[in-house]
Amino acid sequence: MDELDANVSAKEGFKSVEKVVLLTFLSAVILMAILGNLLVMVAVCRDRQLRKIKTNYFIVSLAFADLLVSVLVMPFGAIELVQDIWIYGEMFCLVRTSLDVLLTTASIFHLCCISLDRYYAICCQPLVYRNKMTPLRIALMLGGCWVIPTFISFLPIMQGWNNIGIIDLERISKPRLGQDLHVIEKRKVNQNSNSTYCIFMVNKPYAITCSVVAFYIPFLLMVLAYYRIYVTAKEHAHQIQMLQRAGAPTEGRLQPTDQHSTHRMRTETKAAKTLCIIMGCFCLCWAPFFVTNIVDPFVDYTVPGQVWTAFLWLGYINSGLNPFLYAFLNKSFRRAFLIILCCDDERYRRPSILGQTVPCSTTTINGSTHVLRDAVECGGQWESQSHPPASSPLVAAQPSDT
Repeated sequence: MDELDANVSAKEGFKSVEKVVLLTFLSAVILMAILGNLLVMVAVCRDRQLRKIKTNYFIVSLAFADLLVSVLVMPFGAIELVQDIWIYGEMFCLVRTSLDVLLTTASIFHLCCISLDRYYAICCQPLVYRNKMTPLRIALMLGGCWVIPTFISFLPIMQGWNNIGIIDLERISKPRLGQDLHVIEKRKVNQNSNSTYCIFMVNKPYAITCSVVAFYIPFLLMVLAYYRIYVTAKEHAHQIQMLQRAGAPTEGRLQPTDQHSTHRMRTETKAAKTLCIIMGCFCLCWAPFFVTNIVDPFVDYTVPGQVWTAFLWLGYINSGLNPFLYAFLNKSFRRAFLIILCCDDERYRRPSILGQTVPCSTTTINGSTHVLRDAVECGGQWESQSHPPASSPLVAAQPSDT
């Protein structure tokens, strides 16, 4: 008897340690997502230069979506995971699930819009970028990032369309409350502990539609956009390298000195590598979940719950990584963060450019506004650049700040 009690105590102690470790990890993920996204939003609101960059509108909206994920979705999922029970009722389960689908899809849509914005900024002529990314079009793109996910989240989930057609796949031997449990109830109820979970199950049409709209289409657009950006960056770096080797005269160009050309080439290379990191993290975080989301209905819902939980939280982690990938890697954002965290320390403020002469060649773009303005200020020399390797917006929003 004593040995049995000892074994029970050991198991309970092991479970307690597991819960502490799990709670610590989940809390760290949630805290990282909240602080990181808040910092991005505050930095853009306070820094006038960051507000001038068009890409940063998408980054701020992305940060807001990820912040809502970390505040409205992750905590309830963490509580359910640690306590091994859903205590908030069926209606709030539907609301929480709808918010989950809405906000995570909005986050993915913002990543797609950022890739398209950078594609136009890098792979097209400045005037094309200016005509494409007008304030009205940016507003429509931002609105679409929030409105479109509503039609695959709240509308079908609250109406129960995602459950239509899911039938009994296996009967349990002991009915609960005098009724046989079908596949949905068996996932929602743990027969060993009699605990209820907030489980989101989808039929085949909804699984395909939701996954294609929320992940596969944005993923395809991001791959195409970043591939073109990557090729353009490599071409620019190669052109600069060839000019350096040839020792071409600088009369016909905007004074690209050897030092400045080398800096640009390094920026191109770093930007291209960063694109690989961005796509790699995005695929690593979301691909497992959306592949499983489509596969599960076609294998009679036999994917283990632990696998679902692991893949879902892997996707949540992406909301905490986005501030680092899209903002923390940018020099201007890092400077703004240091100013905020160090209580407006003057050491981190931008030096005043009043009274200074800045060569035209140092001006690279994230948007055509900066290019055209600087070209005018430099005596209309923009035309002599032809199509310069302005690749700075590749990584975050500003050229040489990458």
